Amino acid sequence: LALALAGGGYLLGRGSTAPRDDGADAGFARDMQTHHLQAVELSLILRDKSPDADLRQLTYDIVTGQQHQAGQMYGWLAAWGLPQTPSQAPMVWMNGPGHAHGTDEAADLEAMGLATPDELDQLRAAEGEEAERLFLTLMIEHHRGGVAMADAALAHAERPEVRTLAEAVASAQAAEIALLEDL
Repeated sequence: LALALAGGGYLLGRGSTAPRDDGADAGFARDMQTHHLQAVELSLILRDKSPDADLRQLTYDIVTGQQHQAGQMYGWLAAWGLPQTPSQAPMVWMNGPGHAHGTDEAADLEAMGLATPDELDQLRAAEGEEAERLFLTLMIEHHRGGVAMADAALAHAERPEVRTLAEAVASAQAAEIALLEDL
């Protein structure tokens, strides 16, 4: 599945001028992959713990949707001839050229909404309703970071496929935040 998605992303990016390695298009593709893959990890941890059918369905939706999008972004970078790993700190691209992101990696990772290693360990150790509450809390913050990243990509990205995906991410994650808050 990952190879098929990467191949699809590759085909979308073929035949066009590659974006700058340090620009918003490549930065979004790399950082959003990191972001999405942690959402997949969080969801897989909870899916195996929760008996709640609604939460299990939500975790399944997050896993499948965000793995698909991560595969697209992997494919773009391959098609653009750019490395999968950045040569700069996360989030440098987010506020456009000359802005402060990238000077404090811990703060930039927090701005992405990523759970810390300690929070991941807490979720792994938690059981029952405690695990469900912790997942919901972490995923709400995670999605808020994703919406901010997508909004920044909409403001700074040049490639139409990046802008289209950023718009879809912002919309989907905002809707999921409302669902997570209800749960």
